[in-house]
Amino acid sequence: MRSLEEVLGYTFQNPALLIRAMTRSAYAREAGLPGDAHMDALAVLGDAVIELAVIEAIIDVGESEKGAITNLKIQSVNMLRLRNAAEALDLTEYICWGKGERQMEIWTSGRVLAECYEALIGALYLDNGMDAVRSVLRASGIVSYKKD
Repeated sequence: MRSLEEVLGYTFQNPALLIRAMTRSAYAREAGLPGDAHMDALAVLGDAVIELAVIEAIIDVGESEKGAITNLKIQSVNMLRLRNAAEALDLTEYICWGKGERQMEIWTSGRVLAECYEALIGALYLDNGMDAVRSVLRASGIVSYKKD
């Protein structure tokens, strides 16, 4: 996972979080890992954290109207953008896929890679809070901020 950390420009303080974020539930079941050793909860967290970061960035650039913020958020956070961010990191190479997932090349489904990216963001958040998330989202082009 060192090479993924290099691509991210971030080193995990708790590497177990990164491993969990890169472990699909199918793989965890097949490998007999504990019930919480997979990415699912991190993906849910990451989804919320990405939305928070995007809304924060929208407000940071001066938008204050609720409807405009909502519309900009919808434009900024979508499956295609998250999938593209995952592809830019070559995330498929780091994920522990279940046997069936690997045979079916499930990552070619749009939502799957987006979910993996969300899990990565959830892990970043738990490891070092919003600063780590902002840095990675900024590098991915998902958000931009006026100030640090």
